[in-house]
Amino acid sequence: MESIQYLWKDRKRFLGMPITFTKYSVSENRIFREKGLLNLKEEEVLLYRVRDLDLRRSLGQRIFGVGTVCVHSSDKTTPILQLENVKDPKAVKELIYRQVEAAKEKRRMRATELLGDEDMDHDGDGFLDDDDM
Repeated sequence: MESIQYLWKDRKRFLGMPITFTKYSVSENRIFREKGLLNLKEEEVLLYRVRDLDLRRSLGQRIFGVGTVCVHSSDKTTPILQLENVKDPKAVKELIYRQVEAAKEKRRMRATELLGDEDMDHDGDGFLDDDDM
């Protein structure tokens, strides 16, 4: 079994310290969130499905040097994945953005929201890729 190479890893932070049981990571083609200590819940979003990213930083988050990166995707089970209270959130958002663009370029994808042609999207992922043409 091949191990996953992570480009970034962090934990949800409390008062700026990584003492929670929520872990985040980004690989070349996926974003992961793992929550829990005894009962684990693992979620992932494929990077080519990401539609938008935004960054939220409350006053308390700015004081402790953290922020929340919101990943909006066309994923059915996880349409919004929040990476809460991560260190250096601007750099994390930029890393995810670059990886999303690379993943879409690798698949030669075009967003149907720009084209407005849902009928051609055969796999229902919100994008026209070469297989849909």
